[in-house]
Amino acid sequence: MQLLPAIDLRGGQVVRLMRGDDQRRTVYDADPGNALRRYRQAGLARVHVVDLDAAFGGPPQRGVVQQLARQAENGPNGRGGIQLGGGLRDREAVEWAFQAGCERAVVTSLIVRDFDVFAELCRQNPGRMVAALDIDGGEVRLAGWTESADRSPAALCAQLADLPIAAVLVTDISRDGMMKGPNIELACRIGTMAGAPAILSGGVRSAADLEAAARRPEIAAAIVGRALYDGSLGLDEAIEACGATP
Repeated sequence: MQLLPAIDLRGGQVVRLMRGDDQRRTVYDADPGNALRRYRQAGLARVHVVDLDAAFGGPPQRGVVQQLARQAENGPNGRGGIQLGGGLRDREAVEWAFQAGCERAVVTSLIVRDFDVFAELCRQNPGRMVAALDIDGGEVRLAGWTESADRSPAALCAQLADLPIAAVLVTDISRDGMMKGPNIELACRIGTMAGAPAILSGGVRSAADLEAAARRPEIAAAIVGRALYDGSLGLDEAIEACGATP
């Protein structure tokens, strides 16, 4: 299982939110490049970057994202390594992400609002599109978790099953940033329904959480944010717990 450290961007800084609430924000670093440098030096091949400004409907932080993409290209593992999400709600935004040097694009709203465009982007970029299902109490949420998709997870997964997506990213919103442990069963269930590797997101707090996820073949990767930044989980400890090479 791959470890995906999270770099959440808000106003050019690295932050973490609790359950997606911008009023419950903690700033961890004024320079996102510091966080990326740390992860690349540890040998991690991919990081999960979220543009929260764009996710909440503001101007995207494209300059910051471009800088991170260039920095990733110059890292020890060569080109790529940025998995970008947040505000990628149309074709232009997704195509910009790839042109900027991002390896993967993480999309939610486009799946619901214009599935044909999403499907076309998947076929044009096989293995580079990640379908993100952000779930709160069985409901899929959109637009920085501020809107309901009015579609069940099962219905969306049925549409995804025939597409060449890289993975399905599953976030249990109730656990995101709360350090209460991840919802492993939800990630496995969604991954199975979508017919794609699952990326676990939300609530990872310890090596034991990662070890439990790594035992499930449905889960290909786990995103870890707050636990790495507040020191409750060491980076080397997290890499070892995933049970695979970085």
